[in-house]
Amino acid sequence: MLSTFISLALKNLQQAYPSLLSFNYSAVDTNPLSVYIMQPIWNKIIKIVPLWIAPNLLTFSGFVMILVNYFLISFYDWDYTASGTSPGLVPTWVWLFSAFTTFCAYALDSIDGKHARRTQSSTPLGELFDHGLDSWATSIFVLSFFSVCSRDNGKTGVSVYTMYIYLSIVLFNFMCSHWEKYNTGVLFLPWGYDISQVVLIAAYLLTGAVGVEVWQKPFLFGYYITDALVILLIGFSLFLSFPQTLYNIHRAHLKKTLKNDSLYEGLLPLVSPLLLFVLLTVWVVLSPGNILAKQPRLFLWMVGVAFSNVICKVIICQMSGTRPELFHWFLFPLALVVYAAISGLLGWTEEAVLAVFTGLLTAAHVHYGVCVGKQLSEHLNIYIFSLKKRVQE
Repeated sequence: MLSTFISLALKNLQQAYPSLLSFNYSAVDTNPLSVYIMQPIWNKIIKIVPLWIAPNLLTFSGFVMILVNYFLISFYDWDYTASGTSPGLVPTWVWLFSAFTTFCAYALDSIDGKHARRTQSSTPLGELFDHGLDSWATSIFVLSFFSVCSRDNGKTGVSVYTMYIYLSIVLFNFMCSHWEKYNTGVLFLPWGYDISQVVLIAAYLLTGAVGVEVWQKPFLFGYYITDALVILLIGFSLFLSFPQTLYNIHRAHLKKTLKNDSLYEGLLPLVSPLLLFVLLTVWVVLSPGNILAKQPRLFLWMVGVAFSNVICKVIICQMSGTRPELFHWFLFPLALVVYAAISGLLGWTEEAVLAVFTGLLTAAHVHYGVCVGKQLSEHLNIYIFSLKKRVQE
């Protein structure tokens, strides 16, 4: 069943290839942290990158570092309880390694585009590869950070439901950026990205330096640092990020530069992501076995992979100027699993089904990404991880 849906998705992608060839990347970065502090740093780092290295290799290397860090933390803290004790059960070197990998991934993601322009190798494949991996990395960053603050143990920590809401808000912000570009043709880089990366690195360094105890003590007026971070996240989303998205779309409407004149067409990319979160939330709330509490890491990983697959389709449609499907293929098998879970049909096998479903979904997502990259690279007559041109037969 999954293979059928993926085959249909790849077939639809092939129809977008001609439009992808004429795609021109357009982005605006107004974040003071990025413009005045980080960009000068990236401009110096880019000078030491050899000209023979392909930009996509930088992008992929950063993503691999994120994955290695995530799986390393998962090894020591599978159920998000290792940091709930004093001292924590995660070795200090792991937190320092997390800070290092996060900075490297942040740097590589920031210089890959600069390197592409520097080597005159900018392609639609490069942007799709970059933003596609970003859509997955966004959730992995968050899931790794949860191990710092730990899950609720009755005294300190964050409940698994707060983790789910936190992750949903972060993914919602990412979705809004690309929905905005779908309608305006311009990617307004969110301020939250640079801020979140700096906060993550600082959090890992702080934890490595003084231990997890810093997260277990009230920080200010009885509030913990994790409480402050959640408040900041919600504040940035509700009062900065989302309003800015609406403003930019409204401004494009006034200038008559919107890509979609119809309200229906403009809102179409939001349907599948919103239905995805509705189904997932129904599973979380109505699960007879309290699946999120029993398998938080597995469930939240599945949320991130599902979101990435859904948003990748939006990114492709936004780049090619094609119309997204009303219902993403993944919604149908997910709906069946959710129904079976909340109706009690799965019974004691709910955790096992989640594990199998998550494994199949991850494999399908990787397969989809590999096929898209391979097909598009052949269509553009280039290699993904090399600056050499393909030899045409």
